[in-house]
Amino acid sequence: MKNRKIAYILLVMLMLTVFTTPVSASEYTRTMKFTDRGDDVLRLQKTLNSKGYYNYHIDGIYGKRTENAVIKFQIDNKIRIDGIAGPETQRTLYANSTASRGGTSSNKYTSGDLYWLSRIIQAEAGAEPYKGKVAVGSVILNRVNSKEFPNTIYNVIFEYYGNIPQFSPVQDGTIYNTPSQDSINAAKDAINGVRPVGNSTYFFNPNKAKGSWIVKNKTYVTKIGGHVFYK
Repeated sequence: MKNRKIAYILLVMLMLTVFTTPVSASEYTRTMKFTDRGDDVLRLQKTLNSKGYYNYHIDGIYGKRTENAVIKFQIDNKIRIDGIAGPETQRTLYANSTASRGGTSSNKYTSGDLYWLSRIIQAEAGAEPYKGKVAVGSVILNRVNSKEFPNTIYNVIFEYYGNIPQFSPVQDGTIYNTPSQDSINAAKDAINGVRPVGNSTYFFNPNKAKGSWIVKNKTYVTKIGGHVFYK
């Protein structure tokens, strides 16, 4: 009787250990499917976005666009194609999510970096849709991660080519305007890895500038709001 009681206690302790042990960030927490919601869906969308599979509003809702993005990812990686983010899909998706070229980590940047990134977003894209704001922030970070540009947000923003600043807000002073909450949020999303324009390192507004050199020498990626993006 005593041995049974001890065995029962050990079994309970083992179960508690299994069900309360935190899951590693690189492993799945639950199988996600159409209509699911939550922070894990949000993370799924952000990771799909960083890999170029999901270029829509990141809202933490597993809708048709998220499902289709998962299917495309599954096809490319030759794993079970069902539109469901189960163990195999999540392991494959998260395996190299932090090591991809051009990816960003919030731990890499300071509050000062966020401050300047939100300012350039406000100055360049204050009137643009939210996705366009994140896109501008993403371009700045892509430059930081490129060997062709300075390796800090501040130096990228204030880089000059000859006597001409790379970004007009530096020249006209609007870089010093107070950023809106949307611009701050967009800066945070960009720093956290949201990349609606992939590896783009250039953008301009065709209604305000010709962008002749960019058009001739760079590859068109997409258009968001009034801006066109190139890499």
